Amino acid sequence: MKYRKIGNSGLLVSEISIGTWLTTGMGISKETAFACFDKAMDSGINFIDTADMYNRGECEKVVGDYLRSIQREQLIIGTKVFGPMDDHWMSQGLSLRHIRNACEASLQRLKTDYIDLYQCHRYDIDTPLEETCYAMHNLIERGYILHWGVSQWSAVQITNALRICEKNNWRKPISNQPVYNMLNRSLEVDVMSVCEQENLGLLVYSPLAQGLLTGKYQANSIPEDSRLANETMKNWFPVKRMNEEYFDKQNQLLTVANELGCSLSALALAWILTKSPISTCITGASKPEQIENNMQSLAVELSPDSLEQIEQILQNAPIDQYTGTRIGYGIIKRGY
Repeated sequence: MKYRKIGNSGLLVSEISIGTWLTTGMGISKETAFACFDKAMDSGINFIDTADMYNRGECEKVVGDYLRSIQREQLIIGTKVFGPMDDHWMSQGLSLRHIRNACEASLQRLKTDYIDLYQCHRYDIDTPLEETCYAMHNLIERGYILHWGVSQWSAVQITNALRICEKNNWRKPISNQPVYNMLNRSLEVDVMSVCEQENLGLLVYSPLAQGLLTGKYQANSIPEDSRLANETMKNWFPVKRMNEEYFDKQNQLLTVANELGCSLSALALAWILTKSPISTCITGASKPEQIENNMQSLAVELSPDSLEQIEQILQNAPIDQYTGTRIGYGIIKRGY
C-alpha cells in the first residue's frame, strides 16, 4: 500500500480507502461489512469513510461495533454532518447548535472518543459561514475531532472558509470530498486547482461510478450480484450513463486495460491517482474480493502516452467557454 498526506496535515491515508455509503448498515449485512473491513485492513487500507445520515446513523453504528474489535489507533475514521437525521427540520444543517449535537451523537454511535476527520457534508446556505467555521474549530479545541474538512463545496466556498479561518486564527479545513471519476470530471473546472493551491487533500468518492467502471456491466446485461440488481442500492445507480456512447468508450478503455495487463477498475483508479491533489480514492465494497481487485490499481503505471490515449477516448474534460478547448486538470492551456 502507498500512503499520501491529507492536505497540509500529518494524516497519512492509504491511496485506496473504503467507503460505507449504500453498503454498510444498509445494502449488506453486518457480517459482510466486517469481512470487508478486515480485508481492507489486511491490504493496508487505514481510512474508513462514513456519515451520520447514512441510513440515519445505522452505518455509523456498524463502524462503531467494528472499532471495538480492533485497536482504534490503527484506523483513520472520517464522518460527516449536514443531512437530516430525523423528520424535524432542526435536525440538519451546519449551525453551531446542530454541529455540536450531531458530533456528540456520532461519537456515541462510533463508540470512540474522537473523530479523525469531521466533514461538512454539503454547504449550508442558511447558516453564516463564519458560524460553521467556528463550530468546527471549537470541536477541535474541545478534543472531539482532530481535523475538519468539507464535501462537495465549490471553489469559492472553500476559499471563503479558508480566509475566515485565517482571519480569526481558527483551524482550517484540510480536505474536500467530491465525486470524481472518468465519467464525472466537473471537479476539474476549478475546485481541483484551488485545493492544490490551498493545500487541501481530495478524498474522492464514487471513483468507479458505483461499479459502472468495473467493466462488468454490458449493454442489456445486469449481473445478478451487482449493485444495479440490489433492491436497496439500485435507486442510486447512474443508469443514465448506460447508453451506446458509454459502452463504446468502455470497450476502448477495456482495450487499454488489457494492453496494460490490468482490469478496467484498476485502470480507472490508477488514472485518478495520477492527479497530485488526490489523497485517496474512497471505494465501496459489498464483498471482500472487490477490495482485492481495487488494490491492483497500485501496480498500474500510466505513461504520458497512455494518459493521452485515455483522454482521446473519454473526450469529456471541461471545455473552455471562450475557445471551446478542453481545459481539464493537467491539460496544458495555450493562448487566450
